[in-house]
Amino acid sequence: MFVPHTDAEREEMLKAIGVERIEDLFTDVPEDYRFPYLGLPGGLTEMEIMAELQEIAAANSSTREMACFLGAGAYNHYIPAAVDAIIRRGEFLTAYTPYQPEVSQGTLQAIFEYQSMIAALTGMEVSNASHYDGATAAAEAVVMAYHHFRGKRGKVVLSPGVHPQYRAVIRTYMQGYAGFQIAGDHEPGCDPLSGPETLLPMIDANTSLVLVQYPDFFGRLYDYTALAQAAHEAGALLAVAVNPLSLGLLKPPGEFGADIVVGEGQSLGIPLSFGGPYLGLFATRKEYVRRLAGRLVGETVDNAGRRAYVLTLTAREQHIRREKATSNICTNQGLIALTATVYMSLLGKHGLRQVAELCYHKAHYAAEKINAIPGFSVCMDRPFFHEFVVCCPMPASRLNDRLIDHGIIGGYDLQQDYPALENRMLIAVTEMNTRDEIDHLAEALSEVSHA
Repeated sequence: MFVPHTDAEREEMLKAIGVERIEDLFTDVPEDYRFPYLGLPGGLTEMEIMAELQEIAAANSSTREMACFLGAGAYNHYIPAAVDAIIRRGEFLTAYTPYQPEVSQGTLQAIFEYQSMIAALTGMEVSNASHYDGATAAAEAVVMAYHHFRGKRGKVVLSPGVHPQYRAVIRTYMQGYAGFQIAGDHEPGCDPLSGPETLLPMIDANTSLVLVQYPDFFGRLYDYTALAQAAHEAGALLAVAVNPLSLGLLKPPGEFGADIVVGEGQSLGIPLSFGGPYLGLFATRKEYVRRLAGRLVGETVDNAGRRAYVLTLTAREQHIRREKATSNICTNQGLIALTATVYMSLLGKHGLRQVAELCYHKAHYAAEKINAIPGFSVCMDRPFFHEFVVCCPMPASRLNDRLIDHGIIGGYDLQQDYPALENRMLIAVTEMNTRDEIDHLAEALSEVSHA
């Protein structure tokens, strides 16, 4: 460990505070607990510890060594080298939340640009910056809708096609709200693959929010215009959880009546990193801006007429009066939001569409190849983006174990979250999957299913 202070400096500091030894700083701690034996191993040199850590890390299989067809909310996309080069600049990497906005103009401008891009991408009027991940953003949408109706509407309708982890986090968030009801995804006899039309009878005068996903967890695409109309006729709001990369190709939710758009921003230049940190997207219509959690940056001019950026409509309750806050989210995942901003800036709208098209076409090629394998079928009755459900001749978990031996990270075992979906696998294909990898997957599935 590098310790920057010399013995002389330590002596000087101890003298200044009036104690003789460092141990004297701990006299308030009971003697039996002051310096416990920790049983730590002996020290190692930097070279030795680096070798040990590399050996431990080598036990992990990653997308660098293996073809990956696993998605379910986190995707293996190509990240331009410039993204990492820019976010590692000291002024970005070490910056934290702008408590003193007047001296944080660069950070505020980056957040403003992020908000502008997310608003344009989703077809909404305002975006915050930001939440921790897609699941917390979805839960904050439920909280926002509840408070928008001042607690008088105590019901949310959740599609079973919303990511299972999002739905679990929503239940965790809302368990403290007395009498709050969650309908739609756990109804008796609920078909997990049912479409949005099954949600219509559940929308009533007590509903504050209807939440769906686009594309949904199974990769399917729906036009939610009719659902939005039904929700609005009942006085409720519609929230849509999105894969933002798909919006480079698909109609944005703002065009079919969404009031809130949330999502996981990982696909926007953020590495998989074995699970995080990720980025929660949250955009809404201007009329709901005062209920918006998190940071909001606006553009204005200073007293000399120069362009300037400020924190706008930031509720102080989220900082210092937490008992009065509608949300306790008060950070902005600044570096991760910047990562997404740099990625979107580098690609531009044409590049984003190109990546989305590559994902779409490669996924459909993979679906065609897998559908031709005896015993396998693509069990989808809807258009899909870059994920699709495959009916398998054996448990998906067993298939995945065997695919590992072929250098392939297989799809997501849907039975983990949907017991009724036995022997079904969710396959994800991105621009990173070559034709050879897709052909190799098809050959491996054919081989391991007969082993």
